[in-house]
This record gives sequence, structure tokens and C-alpha cells, in this order.
Amino acid sequence: MKKTLAPVAALLISVSILLTGQGLQGTLLPVRATLENFPALAIGAMGAAYFIGFTLGCLQGGELVRRVGHVRVFLAMGALASASPLVHALFVHPLAWSVLRFMTGFCFAVLYVVIESWLNDRSTNETRGIIFSTYAMITLTVLAIGQMLTLLYDPADLQLFIIASILVSISALPVALSTSPTPEQPNKGTINLRRLFEISPSGAFGSLVSGLANGSFWAMAPVFTSSISSGTALAAWFMTSAVVGGAISQWPLGLLSDRFSRRGVLAMITAGGCAVGFAMSYMAPDLTFLQANLFAAAWGALAFPLYTIAVAYANDRAEIHEYVTVSSGLLLMYGIGAILGPFIASVWITLRNPGELFMFSAFAHALLAIYIVGRWLRSSRKEPDHSISFGDALATTQTVSHVYEEEELEKNPGQSLPSCQVRR
Repeated sequence: MKKTLAPVAALLISVSILLTGQGLQGTLLPVRATLENFPALAIGAMGAAYFIGFTLGCLQGGELVRRVGHVRVFLAMGALASASPLVHALFVHPLAWSVLRFMTGFCFAVLYVVIESWLNDRSTNETRGIIFSTYAMITLTVLAIGQMLTLLYDPADLQLFIIASILVSISALPVALSTSPTPEQPNKGTINLRRLFEISPSGAFGSLVSGLANGSFWAMAPVFTSSISSGTALAAWFMTSAVVGGAISQWPLGLLSDRFSRRGVLAMITAGGCAVGFAMSYMAPDLTFLQANLFAAAWGALAFPLYTIAVAYANDRAEIHEYVTVSSGLLLMYGIGAILGPFIASVWITLRNPGELFMFSAFAHALLAIYIVGRWLRSSRKEPDHSISFGDALATTQTVSHVYEEEELEKNPGQSLPSCQVRR
């Protein structure tokens, strides 16, 4: 484990500090907006502005990395993101905050492109699952810690904005001072969704479904808990239980995907997420406080790792020079899902009832599970005699002249590919 994570240790330390600041800012702003009596429409517009900026960042992040490299982009976007909380405190106005949230969304999308493409460059097919699961576990944990930092000071004062800015600023230090090798600049940076679906349609759809389910959860879970209990305590514990469940399951599922079939793990967690979502929706009116939190933990343990396993699965099949564009494309698919998910879920529960929120999640997971299993069975029928562990299925590098569909990789699991010196 130590040897596996050593090449990305500095990056993961930077990520932990960076996302602690993001978690604090993400909780602080809506709280402060409420204290300032911002209209509900204005608060919603701020959220929309963030994801619009995030989408644009996904589209442009790869090109920025291609031009100046991973480290410079990380430092530049970190500097811009660290200024945002301070400007929020200086100009307390809905329009100004919407513009700033757009900027923040753009910065963090580009930062995620840098981070995830960097992790891919430093990993192999045998270690990618555990590296990405560790990254996701850190992400969920520090976001929760960042949210708790709002208790340190009064949100109406300046201190919390300063702390958020400091955290984002100092996150650049481990990356800037690290002696670990950094990825080479890619020769292409533009997203090609057609190519993404050629590489791994299951990975692309997995990212989309993850955005649909997780986006609707973050936006609408308090509405679901209100159908069970009229107090606010359940909402807080329910969200925390889901995050804890997701953080705990990341590492074992990532290790499982490295040791066995990543496609099998994808099928398992999507089917499990469907089952848990259906059970939560069916039992919602009669759930006790304890039962609701246990279900939340189980749902988080299956739904939150979906994106990281889908990313690892897609990058197993990408050329080494495509890691940046693949990471950008997968983030874009997740962002599209995160934008559509809350809207579709809100219409769904309006037409039915708040307890139906997780029925929407179950439906999305079910469609993905059927798709993944269908492709798996089709590839098995084509070549039924080949069955070896996933770790031996692919060489750790690939070249432009050896482009394989997902089925071809299943058909030739032992084939070794020549190395390529093009950057990640």
C-alpha cells in the first residue's frame, strides 16, 4: 500500500487541504446567504452558476493542461479559487456571489481534471482502483471536516471566509515542493465524447448515473427526511451517515476491483444501489431514526464509489496520452448528471411524494446495471473460454496504434501492449 501511494502522496496531501477549504466554503455560503436574507431563487441561481462554471471548466481544463502542464494549472487555479472566498466577504450581493460561484466552479473543475489525470498517470491497471478509492475516501472525509469547520466562528463574520481562503492557498505547497515525477503535457486537450464512448461506454454512463444519483441526493435528501421526521436532526444525521458509508466502502471496493473484475464490481454496486434505493423508497413512511441512517450508510457505500470505479474502468482502456481528455470527459458526464439529477428528482417527487426520491435513484442504477451486465454477457458469448484475473488482463501502457473496444479487452485478457512515452 505504501509503495502504491508513494508516487501520489504529495498530490493527495494537497487534495485533502484543498477540499477541506471547498467543504467549508460550500457550507458557509448558503448559510451566510440565508442570514443575509437572499431570496431562495438567488440561492438557487448561485448553485446553478457553480455547475455552469464547472461544465465550462471540464471543457477547457484539458486544453489548459496541454498548454502549460499539470503543476502550473494546479497552482493557477488554486490561486484563483483561494481569492474567491475573500471577494465573497467583500461584496455580499446575490449577483456578485453568482459570478464568484461560476468562477469557483470553473476553477475546481479544472483542478479535478488535473488531479484525476495526474492520478491516472501515476497508476497502473493493477493499482488504479485502490489509488482512486483512496482519493475518493479522502475527498468525502475532508469535505465533511470542512463542513464542520463552520462551527468555529459566526458565519456572519469574516473569519470563516479567511480560513477557507487560507486552506485553498496552502494546498499548493505539497505539489509545488514535491520531488515526485510529474506527468508530461498531453498533445491533445479537447474533449471528444465520441472517443470517450468508444473507449468505455460503461465508464461514461457510469459517470452520468453517478451524477444523477449523487446530485439528486445532495439537493433533495433533506426533502426525503422531512417525509419521515419533521425535525432537522434526522436530515443532518442522514447526510452524515451516507458520507461515512461512502468513505468506508471506497477502499475495499477499489481493492476488489484491482484484484478481480472492475466490470464485475460496477455491476455489483449498481445492482446493490438499485436494491437499497427501492427498499428505502418502499419503507420510507415507516422508517425509524436508526433504520433511516442505516439505509443511508448502505446507500452511500454503494452509490458514492460508483464514479471512482467507473473512472478507473474507463482509464484502464484509454491510451496513456488520453488520460487528460478522458478525465475531462468523465467529469463532464458527471456534471451533466449532477445538473439534471436534482431537476428530474424534484419533478419526480412532486408528481408522487418525497419518499420516492430514492426510487429515482434506484431506477437510474437499475438501467446502468442492465446495460453493464448486457455488455458483459455479450462479450462472454463471443469468447467464453477466456477467464483470468483482471490484473493480468492488460499491460500498464498502451499505444495509439492499439485501440481496443471494451469487448476486445475482455476477449484478449493476456495480450501485452508496447509501452508509450506520450504523457498521461
